[in-house]
Amino acid sequence: MSALKTVFKSLDARRSRSAAMPFIMVTTLIDMMSIGLIIPVLPALVGSFTGTQRDQALWFGAVTFTFSFANFFASPILGALSDSYGRRPVLLVGFCGLMISFFATAVATSIVTLVAIRLVAGAMQANLSVANAYVADITPPEERARRFGLLGAMFGVGFILGPVIGGLLGSVNLRLPFLVASALAFLNLLYGFFVLPESLPTSARHAFDWRTANPLGAMQRLTQLKGVAPLAVVVACSGLAQFVLYTCWVLYDSFKFGWGPRENGWSLAAVGAVSALVQGVLLGRILKLIGVRRLAVLGLISSTLAYALWGAATRGWMMYAIIFVNLLGATLSSTIPSIISSAAGARDQGKTLGAVGGLNSLMALIAPAIGAPLLTMVSQLPKGDWRIGAPFYFCALLQAVALILTVLHFRSERHERLAMDASQ
Repeated sequence: MSALKTVFKSLDARRSRSAAMPFIMVTTLIDMMSIGLIIPVLPALVGSFTGTQRDQALWFGAVTFTFSFANFFASPILGALSDSYGRRPVLLVGFCGLMISFFATAVATSIVTLVAIRLVAGAMQANLSVANAYVADITPPEERARRFGLLGAMFGVGFILGPVIGGLLGSVNLRLPFLVASALAFLNLLYGFFVLPESLPTSARHAFDWRTANPLGAMQRLTQLKGVAPLAVVVACSGLAQFVLYTCWVLYDSFKFGWGPRENGWSLAAVGAVSALVQGVLLGRILKLIGVRRLAVLGLISSTLAYALWGAATRGWMMYAIIFVNLLGATLSSTIPSIISSAAGARDQGKTLGAVGGLNSLMALIAPAIGAPLLTMVSQLPKGDWRIGAPFYFCALLQAVALILTVLHFRSERHERLAMDASQ
């Protein structure tokens, strides 16, 4: 009995603890480490069930598509539920889903089973949008870009450690990283239950509404927020480019340079290192110098060039060089969401950022249907052929469109402000 009293006292203390950035940063770090572990080896696991590179690319696209399909419909629902019941319970559901899905993947015996597992995993995971809502709950609007940057830094650190460990473990056994990822997700579940405080006070919650929780209705909300409808298109273009990159990165490097899980793990760690450096160290200084809007434009310019150069790379070391040059491109995950978040009310952060998550999930749904066929078309070309970069050239085009729309949107905003000032 005394032991139970101690546990309940601990839970009461946790409930009374004020929500703060360190708590959600630790949660995000463990979460991203577990996800990062599987990225270098999932395409290879798919390949173990297929016979040719063409089939591997097609089935990996199917595996990615099913996860994104489920996540697209679930993300706004979970975001709206977090507005009604708090962020912490929804995060715990996500950790539980990851733990189960990683373990099930480790013991999967067929490609059909793997597809089914990813479908369930996608339905239970909306950790990114809920974590962003958590940060928005505890942060004033003018500080959100910097705070989102700190959260992005944890993503970066997770992607430094996760892919490296996953690549090394995968070179020993393809299924081992999934077992370790499941253990990490379980650790996060325990941390969330016993340590992570709730960020959303009861007074700021409101009833769950299915009309706003459906994915199309949730995304429509973005178009209703004053001044951010064009930015929703920017999020779509930039998100689609990012998810095509995620879909194709490992297989692209394998087809073009002959990389295995170890080499892909190190390359993804480099991406994480740049993200952690930029968002955790440099972002605050850059924002003070040039502001969030100008940084968004420069980030889009940088990422447009990076995608084109990745596609044209003829040597593996060039991929690393472009990763480290594309510093400003690593700020995009903080700048655009912070602008959209500032346009939403304090009571609707989960719903709004859940809608952003839903829009990103839609792009993640579309990306395999575009990236996998593009990669399949060039999968039989000889290593080093520039045409294998077709998916990345498509990404560069998308980012160029996002850049043009962003510039036009900010210019229109400036003209509206000048007109209002002149009329007063």
